[in-house]
Amino acid sequence: MIVFEKPHALTDTVLHYCPGCTHGIVHRLVAEAIDELGIEGKTIGVAPVGCSVLAYNYFNCDMIEAAHGRAPAVATGVKRAMPDNIVFAYQGDGDLASIGMCETVSTAARGENITIIFINNAIYGMTGGQMAPTSLIGQVTQTSPYGRDPKTQGYPIRVCELLATLDAPAYLERVTVNNVKNVRNAKRAIKKAFQNQVDGKGFSFVEVLSACPTNWGMTPQKALQWIDEAMIPQYPLGVFRDKEA
Repeated sequence: MIVFEKPHALTDTVLHYCPGCTHGIVHRLVAEAIDELGIEGKTIGVAPVGCSVLAYNYFNCDMIEAAHGRAPAVATGVKRAMPDNIVFAYQGDGDLASIGMCETVSTAARGENITIIFINNAIYGMTGGQMAPTSLIGQVTQTSPYGRDPKTQGYPIRVCELLATLDAPAYLERVTVNNVKNVRNAKRAIKKAFQNQVDGKGFSFVEVLSACPTNWGMTPQKALQWIDEAMIPQYPLGVFRDKEA
């Protein structure tokens, strides 16, 4: 009897991510949601620029590569052209919360019936560890070597809270994947975000606090602890909008 296997919506391609990176966990959760909802044949994903730039290699569905930050705009165009398809964007914090902030807010404000999976690891991963819009106060990065100082570098952008000020979004939730309980909760949130689109409920957005051991300068184990100790206090988990509820 099979008790555990790779989701069909996930390809056999070996992931390129660093050891301890949690992108792979989130990829699996997205694929499981696609499998369980039976939507693989009509799902279209939009890959970003960033660590997950190669996401098109990992999902057994049609994928489009978007210019940096433009995944929500591309996903909007695809969904409007083919409204019967399920469209999702998978983006990191540098892509979504920096160069792509305009597209993110505008797409949410219009209430586009798409799903966005937002990976927040509080740093620019692919380009070497620079400060991101989501980097924490005091966090040391390549461009904040003395720690992020709000007097000169501003405060972190809390994307779920920002989008919750808009009227249109149907569902906004922040989760993490640093332990078994949180992985299960993240799976529930991601599946709900896809189900909302199937049901035509509108814009759904799941933010996932994720580990980046390489650029944080930590072991994978310490990086998972750091999510609890440092990230969650500044980025509290929970549902920020659920029109159904």
